[in-house]
Amino acid sequence: MACIRPLYPHSCPLKQPIPSSSTPPFFHCKSTFSTQPQRLVSLSVSFNPSGSYDLSLFDVENDTSRAPPPMPPTEGRYEVVIDNDIITRLDLSPFHDATGITSPESANPKDYLERSIGFTINYVREDGSDPRELSEFPEIRLWFVRLDAMYPWLPVVLDWRAGELARYAAMLVPHQMSMRTGIVFNPEALELFVVNKVFVAYLWLKEHGIPKPRLKAKDMARMLGFGIGDDLFDLVDGQPTDQISPSK
Repeated sequence: MACIRPLYPHSCPLKQPIPSSSTPPFFHCKSTFSTQPQRLVSLSVSFNPSGSYDLSLFDVENDTSRAPPPMPPTEGRYEVVIDNDIITRLDLSPFHDATGITSPESANPKDYLERSIGFTINYVREDGSDPRELSEFPEIRLWFVRLDAMYPWLPVVLDWRAGELARYAAMLVPHQMSMRTGIVFNPEALELFVVNKVFVAYLWLKEHGIPKPRLKAKDMARMLGFGIGDDLFDLVDGQPTDQISPSK
């Protein structure tokens, strides 16, 4: 039986038996933190291995490193601009207008994999001194939850190099922010998010005849610190092809 085998020190939320050493796991978490249990490497996307949300555990006084900023947006990408009014009304029309996607069935990954999609969030805080990041505002997160419910394959066509995948994940996965480690995700929640998106993206890409859909789904997971083995895709491919499409 295939299993999930995370390499960070917490129990796997998907209770499956660990394979023997002769059987490679199809899913594992790449180590994104040092062997010291109370310190994370300065990455833009990282894990909280203890499951604790006390970020002071990682604020080592002698460590002045900071999470590196994302790269500039990809030139020519589809830019979705939203503001307070759009967010409050849960209005997805800016996404439709910017990308030309009007329904899940109308989107062809070939049109978006190269140019990619990004977001400009023009959100004005009621309190100008509010220190929260955009991904910490419930109303913004709710807008992205609705968007993700409509287009669950969206992460695979985001502008990864500019940090859009990490920011999108932050809108949907419990986390906290740290100056030194960037986004500190709840590891179990992120694990479930990544597995879900791998399933959805792989089937969507395969349905539209995209070359090497496994590789693209693996790359997406790797951007968030996870490795995916071929056994997972073999299991998916072994299911009937007349099942409901992820784009429906």
